[in-house]
Amino acid sequence: MKNIKLSWYPYTLELKHTFNIAMNSRRSTPAVMVEVDYDGLVGYGEASLPPYLPEDQKSVNDFLGKINLSGYDDITNLNYILQDIDKILPGNTAAKASIDIALHDLAGKIKGLPVYKLYNVDKKKVYTSFTIGIDTSEVILQKLKEADNFKFLKVKLGSNSDREIISTIRTVTDKPIFADANQGWSDREGALDLIQWLNERNVVLIEQPFLKTNLVDTAWLTERSPIPIIADEAVQRLSDIQLLQDIYSGINIKLMKSTGILEAYKMIRRARELGLKVMLGCMTETSCAISAAAQLSSLADWVDMDGNILIKNDLFKGVNGADGTIFPNDLPGLGIIKT
Repeated sequence: MKNIKLSWYPYTLELKHTFNIAMNSRRSTPAVMVEVDYDGLVGYGEASLPPYLPEDQKSVNDFLGKINLSGYDDITNLNYILQDIDKILPGNTAAKASIDIALHDLAGKIKGLPVYKLYNVDKKKVYTSFTIGIDTSEVILQKLKEADNFKFLKVKLGSNSDREIISTIRTVTDKPIFADANQGWSDREGALDLIQWLNERNVVLIEQPFLKTNLVDTAWLTERSPIPIIADEAVQRLSDIQLLQDIYSGINIKLMKSTGILEAYKMIRRARELGLKVMLGCMTETSCAISAAAQLSSLADWVDMDGNILIKNDLFKGVNGADGTIFPNDLPGLGIIKT
């Protein structure tokens, strides 16, 4: 194909606050930004690379360097092209997501349609949660002020301070909470006792309570829990879902794990076939990747896509509303504007 150019560059996402996840503090997240230029149009993509995942800027650079888009007659034939790209190397899911997102943005612009219409998805307003990490009571209370316009909170647990964190939050608000244990619990009886306590405090789901390899205790807990137990680290791609249908109540799909929009859509459909709930999540990301996932947001039971709100240097304007809503607009592609 003539007149097509794939380019990319490293970028660092600067966090508004020191973010504590899995007990490790960080102030920034590396990323790689992707552009596909074709016939005067540009499709934008992104690979977010938090340090607890295996990819980095070098691995993304190396992977993208192996892609040749010039051999395809129809750049909008995403299923065919992305299957080819997936075969280049195993893993590299964020790198693959970056090109998936860029090609979806480009395809939508070529066809003059927002991506959600490419998938015949209905558009509706949904509400994202606002993330609060493991921190002191003073910092948590400050972050709650920033979350004042949000209807849902996402709260990191998995430390010895779990009850203290929730109790602190409940001194000022009764908003529904998505609790993410980040594989931080180990005793199933203690976990069930804590869940019973959380259930009385309007916690509506628990993400990844145990190590992703601990399927026996997870199945035991899911069977007894009054709150849905959601797989996060335990589910990456479409092939993982079948194995988890009797272990978890639902799955958390993130584009950086799923290789992008195309497979995320397939994962949602498969989860529904198996009777699993669907959460649509994110990493720390710009409005590029957030707007990409938002194209599918109306298909989810819960949405946790505030990654762009938590950074200081977003490169794009996208689909987030000031009141914590996610609402795809009708601009072609992802509906983003580079600032």
